[in-house]
This record gives sequence, structure tokens and C-alpha cells, in this order.
Amino acid sequence: MSEDSSRNRIVPVLVPMPAERPYSYAVPDGMVVGPGSIVRVPLGPREVAGIVWDTPTDRVDAKKLRPISEVFDCPPLAEADRRFVDWVAAYTLSPPGMVARMFLRAPAAFDPEPPLEGLVFAGGEPERATAARARVLELARDGMAWTRSGLAHAAGVSLTVVDGLKAQGLFEAVKIPPPPVVAAPDPAYGAADLTPDQRDAAGTLRDKARGGFSVTLLDGVTGSGKTEVYFEAIAAAVEAGRQVLVLVPEIALTAAFLDRFHDRFGAKPAEWHSDLSPRMRERVWRQVAEGRVRVVAGARSALFLPFNDLGLIVVDEEHDPAYKQEDRVYYSARDMAVVRGHIGGFPVVLASATPAVESRVNADQGRYERVVLPARFAEAAMPDLRAIDMRRSPPARGGFLSPVLLGEVEKTVARGEQALLFLNRRGYAPLTLCRVCGHRFQCPSCSSWLVEHRFRGQLVCHHCAHTEPRPEACPSCGALDHLVACGPGVERIAEEVVGRFPDARTIVLSSDMLGGVKRLRLELDAIAKGEADIVIGTQLVAKGHNFPNMTLVGVVDADLGLANGDPRAAERTFQLLSQVTGRAGRTGRKSLGLIQTYQPAHPVMQALVSGDAESFYEREIAERERAGLPPFGRLAAIIISAATRAEAEGHGRALRRAAPAAADISVLGPAEAPLALVAGRHRFRLLIHGERRSDMQGFVRAMVAAAERPRGSVRVSVDIDPQSFL
Repeated sequence: MSEDSSRNRIVPVLVPMPAERPYSYAVPDGMVVGPGSIVRVPLGPREVAGIVWDTPTDRVDAKKLRPISEVFDCPPLAEADRRFVDWVAAYTLSPPGMVARMFLRAPAAFDPEPPLEGLVFAGGEPERATAARARVLELARDGMAWTRSGLAHAAGVSLTVVDGLKAQGLFEAVKIPPPPVVAAPDPAYGAADLTPDQRDAAGTLRDKARGGFSVTLLDGVTGSGKTEVYFEAIAAAVEAGRQVLVLVPEIALTAAFLDRFHDRFGAKPAEWHSDLSPRMRERVWRQVAEGRVRVVAGARSALFLPFNDLGLIVVDEEHDPAYKQEDRVYYSARDMAVVRGHIGGFPVVLASATPAVESRVNADQGRYERVVLPARFAEAAMPDLRAIDMRRSPPARGGFLSPVLLGEVEKTVARGEQALLFLNRRGYAPLTLCRVCGHRFQCPSCSSWLVEHRFRGQLVCHHCAHTEPRPEACPSCGALDHLVACGPGVERIAEEVVGRFPDARTIVLSSDMLGGVKRLRLELDAIAKGEADIVIGTQLVAKGHNFPNMTLVGVVDADLGLANGDPRAAERTFQLLSQVTGRAGRTGRKSLGLIQTYQPAHPVMQALVSGDAESFYEREIAERERAGLPPFGRLAAIIISAATRAEAEGHGRALRRAAPAAADISVLGPAEAPLALVAGRHRFRLLIHGERRSDMQGFVRAMVAAAERPRGSVRVSVDIDPQSFL
């Protein structure tokens, strides 16, 4: 666009705030902007970053509008990315500005990275020759530019040696481009020796990676080598000069994945997740936009990075609930990855040992191609799975582990192998009460009990993070030493295990342990190296980790996930327990999975023990179809929260009255949400149920528009395709 054509123009700019459409700004004389340009604009009393958009502007005299302040020296947001923002906003009923905000996560990266101070050999000889100076000059004589510290390190000398040579005029200062955050991956570096099944699957994915849009469901049992297979698709995309995004749930915990990637490609991928330092986030964002980073492994927010030439998305563990964001913009990263691939015209791979029902149905109906890996790598056997009927083999008084499970743990440790005990409940106990007066410790801001964390000596709310010290006396009746913990958490299971096996090396893995992600990575690495005998963990141990010496997995409470009204409860329980028991026997040793349950005849337990996943999916899909639940019907949730119960309920009823008439859509509620009080806000929920082809977005949009605007403390959130029903 020429400088003259930009004079006296008006352009729309999408700003990162809850605006329903872009705002109009004047383009100053001499400034060149186009759709996708990232600019700084005045907004009220402050200035914010925004994106020049494509929509027509209002017919206003440019002289009456505020001008754009600055155009950043940054690659513009591509047309496909702008279309993606509009699509996500329309589908999720979110303001486009809030979706665009996710693309603008690193404002310091909008300007180029500053160059580094470097040195280049200028010729000549030192005044006095020494061995240290000789080593420096030997490296520098080829004319390559070095950083001061890099040259000293490579030559094995101190910085003063380099500084001395520079002072003698043997080096001159130059500017060096900033280094890449990661080295370029080499597709030919470490090609794996694949099994025949893996080779067939990899060939299919390689062909897809070279073509246009497609979705492939890579469905393989735990330990079948799905990662090595989709690495071949990544290699094909990199060979074609395209960028690749690998979405991984809880990327901060998956150091093992990064190591496997390095073994295959000779370099690690760039990481993108909340645990990155701000400076590293800025560098990754900028180098992705410039196309210098070829592969990114990231959490769900990586889907909104401004890739220069994205050519493949892989969604690992595609069934994982962590891909759903339930804040501000409610979206499923798995589903939006498919949308981004469709808009950009490139392939998407969904990988899982326990695919989501929606993905299986899409594959069965031909919308996705399904590639199956039916056996473990190197013919390793799946673990033998057995249910322990807790009615027949109950734990000892005060305990939670059946004698059957304890006996197998003892045998496993005696053989020098590892055992994993899984309980998806953090802390020591989910409830603390007084045996004298019955007082229960409840969060003052939420309708939930406080969870005792004995390692920390605190009572904690897992919804609003309220904490208080565990008292010695009951705050209600004053009785001393009569507080009792009810039910088990992982800390309590650890106490029982240490009491029974005092000489075993026991480790507890939980996301809220002190030390954060760094400690978890160290502990996962220690387990993989065999430095623990018994591991007790929550669901994070199910996230694809490979523990070579683990031959026993015990599920402490298999019924836990079934005890609620979530329509996905059976699916989620089957997926989680399949993933957990799949940690056993991955290197070929004979292994065992024991599932403690009071419902051994439940279809989920029967499917797990029999190893017949197909019958489980057939039954679950048939039930969904009968009930008209996703993917055979559509759901939307409207969550109304307010400072008082009356305000929340009142606005919920007003929304219900404003619902348009529709034969194919019904509205349920308003009803108190199962978690009726969170962080001091009362919550009501409307659930909207429609047929597969119902215009759910149009219905909800009309309903919200017809109701009165939220007043006072009332806030309304819309969740299309809800995953959580709390």
C-alpha cells in the first residue's frame, strides 16, 4: 500500500477489550497500514495495542477521529488468522476483541528483538602470546562474529582474556542478530525404527501432512507409540518448509515429551505455556510470527500464536478436559484446532488412546479418518486388569487399601519394581469435622468443604484458594483433639503406605505440592529412573508419562468420577482409568492393574477389566444418541453469577422469559449450579438443549439480547458445548 493511498483514510481497529466490533481510527499522513497490521491506538485515557481489521468503517470525517499512534514493526496478522478470530467469536458468542486479545499476549514482542553486542576478529597479533590467547584467536580467525561470553566459553578462558585482546585492537564491535530460542529441527536426524503397524500409520499421516485440510484420529492403545507416528507427520511438514503446532495438555509437566522430540529431531521445540518467563514468551511469540521457530509445543493458548506459515496441528491426548477454557472466552482447543486447520487449509491430527466420543463419532461417520494402532510397541503386553470388589475385600479399619492391593504392592516392591497408587483427590482429606458437635469446615466464600493438606498444616478451598491453618480446637464448641478427617486424599494414602511399608521409597505427586512445576519435573524424572518404589498420585500421573520399571497400578477409588450427574461421567472415568492403568508394563514386563470399586458390575468397570473398549464406545454412543446429547444434539450453558442469590436467580428468570419460541430447542432452569457459591458469588445456570442442526448461537444471541442488560453485580457467561456441569 502506497504512502499516498493511506492519506486521510479511516481504518477499523480491533482492540483487546469486550467490544462487539472494531473502532474507527484515522491514519495519519505518511503512515502505512493494512489489514492485520498491529498498531498502538488511543482508547479513552490510555493507549492499547490493536489489529487493523477488514470490516467496513463508519462514514465519518477522518478529521473527527483519533489517529493511530504507531504501527509496530511486526509481521501483520494473516488473513486466515483474522478469519479464525471472527469464527471463534461468532461460535462462542464472545466479543471479537477478547478473541483478538489472545493473539496479542506478548506486547513487548511487537517491536524487533534488539541485536546482541558482538566481536569479530580485526586482524593482527597480540602484544604477548599466551596459550589462552592462542585458543581465542584460533576460534576467531575464521571471521565469524562471537558474543564476548560465547567466545570465552568456547575457548575455555576467562572474560578478561577476551577483553584484553579487544583492548589491543584485535577485535572490533559488531551487532549480532538475536539467536533463535531453539535450534531448527532436522527431520532426518533420528528416524525411529517403527513396527509394521506404526509404519503404515506413519505413511498415512505423512501423506496427509503434505496435502490440504484433513482431520485424522490416531487411535492407539497406551504404549503403542503414537508419538513416534505423529513425529513422522511433523517431519513431513518441516521438510515442506511449514510450521507445526503440537498441543499437549499441561505442557509444563511433559519434560519427557520434549526429550523424545529432541531425540527424533536433534533439537527441542519451542515451548508455550503459563510457566514461561515473560522474556521467553516475548521471544517465542516474535520468532513464531517471523517464521524462525518451526515447531511449537504448547498448552491450549498456543493455538492463538501468530504463525507465519502454519502447516500442521497435532492435538495429543485429544480427549483431555484441560483443552477446554472456561474463562472469558469459553472454547475447546481441540475443536478450534480443527477450525483453524479448515480455515488455513492444512491437516490436523488428533491422537489418543481413549478418544472423545465426539471424535469417535466423527470418525465413524467419515468426517475424520481413523488410523488405529491396536498393539503396544515391541509386542509388549497390556497389563492384566482385575477389579477388587471392596464389599468382599474391605480395607482394615481406618484404612483405604484392600488387603489384595496391599499384598500385590508388597510383592512388586520385593521384586525391585515400582507400584503406582492412583487417587484423583488432592490433599489429606476432603472433609474435616468435629466429633463432638458435628461442625464441618466449609469455605466462607464457596459452597464446598475445606480440604485438609496435612503436609502444609492448612485447610484449603480448591475453588477460590482460601486457606486457613488447621486448628487444634473446634471453632464451634471449643473441644480439643476431636477434629477428624473424613475420606482419603493422596496424602492420607501416603500415610497408610508409609505405615505399612516403612522401608520403601514413597513419593506423592500432586499439582499443588510445594515447589511447583520444577519440582514435579524433577520427581517425574526420578520415578522414570527408578528412584522411587511406590508412587501415589492424582490425575497428572495419567498424562502420558513413561515409567519403565512400573509393573503395578492400583486405583484406590474407581467410583469417584461416577458419583455426579455429569452426562460425560462414564466417558471421563473410562478415559482416566484406562490412561492410569496404561502406565504399567510399558517396556514389556508382566504387569497388573487393580481397580478398587464398590460397583464391579458397572459397565465402565466391566469394559476396563475385559479390555473391550469397543463395546464401551458402542454403548456410550448409543446412549448419547437416544438422549440427543452431543454429538447427536447440542448443548449450551448460561451461567449467571451475582453478589446475592436473589440477583442471580432474578436475572436467570428474566433470561428464561426472554427465550424465543423454537420447536427444536428447549431451555432448562434456571437452577442453582451444583457449586452454587464460588468466591463469594452466587451462581445459577440455564441449560439449553437443541437438535444436531439447531441454530444454537442464534437462539442464545436472541435470548440474551431480548433480556434486560445485567445490572449491579450480575455477570453472565455463555458456554457453547459445555464440558463441565458444576
